[in-house]
Amino acid sequence: MLTVPVRQLGESERRAVERLLDHDPYAGAQVAERIAARGLSWWRAEGRVLGYGARRNLESLCWLGGNLTPVLASDAAVAAFADLLAGEERLCSSIVGRADAVLGLWDRLSATWGPARDVRPNQPLLATDTLPPIPADPEVRQVRSGEVDRLFPAAVAMYTEEVGVSPLAEDGGRSYRRRVNDLVRSGRAYARFVDGTVVFKAELAVVTKRTAQVQGVWVAPEWRGRGIATAAMAAVVRDALLRVAPTVSLYVNDFNLPARRVYERCGFQPIGTLATVLF
Repeated sequence: MLTVPVRQLGESERRAVERLLDHDPYAGAQVAERIAARGLSWWRAEGRVLGYGARRNLESLCWLGGNLTPVLASDAAVAAFADLLAGEERLCSSIVGRADAVLGLWDRLSATWGPARDVRPNQPLLATDTLPPIPADPEVRQVRSGEVDRLFPAAVAMYTEEVGVSPLAEDGGRSYRRRVNDLVRSGRAYARFVDGTVVFKAELAVVTKRTAQVQGVWVAPEWRGRGIATAAMAAVVRDALLRVAPTVSLYVNDFNLPARRVYERCGFQPIGTLATVLF
């Protein structure tokens, strides 16, 4: 049987990589953003891009950095990526991407990379290109540079609740605080403040020419059940569509029914299913 070897891609193949990423602009958004910003040279990109397919017919990608992300990975590509990665020490903190590819990789890598802290096999991927059909909360706005200290505790609470570990556990939270600072400085962090305290927050964690991907959506526990999330999300989506990108996308855990209802009311439509393996 003729096999196609996996190879590490370099800057000379950037155009082919970008063409491939254009075929999956939502599930591959984070990879597209990194490559647009830093290219394919591993020492600048803080990760490696593996390719599957003949040199003149690139079929699939796999980003290997803080996350492992397959893009347009066929069954054959998943098997080839897994064969290579099984011989390497696991350095990534998660595997995330289209569910079939992620779960296929995990089936093959779990024996050497396991155990996982959590496997989330069904995360609906949603997107919209139209302004929300409901009024936006006028009190939701971009966070200002002088408000990072107020935003940071809410960001830590969201991360801990969503991921299951505190971002303060590693390096005292310095890396996470830099990330929050970067989002605020670039105008990608939103919040609603009440008496100086964050009661709602969200970020455009990934921005490409095709989409702005919302992550980190959080409502303060004491404000849950009051119906503020829908209008607050509408404000984020409206600003992102008017100011940042032609579409807004996100993914959500299938069991988070309140959040899914909020996104549906804001006009999001399902476009696929992602999965995440957390270590």
